Amino acid sequence: QVQLVESGGGSVQSGGSLRLSCVVSGFSYSTYCMGWFRQAPGKAREGVAAIEGDGTSSYADSVKGRFTISQDNAKNTLDLQMNNLKPEDTAMYYCAAAEFGIGVEDGRCIDEMKHWGQGTEVTVSS
Repeated sequence: QVQLVESGGGSVQSGGSLRLSCVVSGFSYSTYCMGWFRQAPGKAREGVAAIEGDGTSSYADSVKGRFTISQDNAKNTLDLQMNNLKPEDTAMYYCAAAEFGIGVEDGRCIDEMKHWGQGTEVTVSS
């Protein structure tokens, strides 16, 4: 059973930083793709950043240059470093995983995400 557990969310002022982490268990595919999504109240879910096992990554235009996605194999974690946060970044952030790493585009894995975490909330005040 694949499980993803997010942490690191919180409340910060505009311009501040947060680092989100996703602990992954029960996932042992040799090729894969993982990413972060977010959803603000009343808004559609948005792909934020995605990364394949070989390190290839993609970001949504709205976060490009401010967010960095990475993975730590030793700790089985997927991280999202968020710098220069803006009020519009306020949302519930979700970690997700696809079983096949067939590419990334516009902040998302091309393959359908099959596994999801429960989310961690990020609030950015002005």
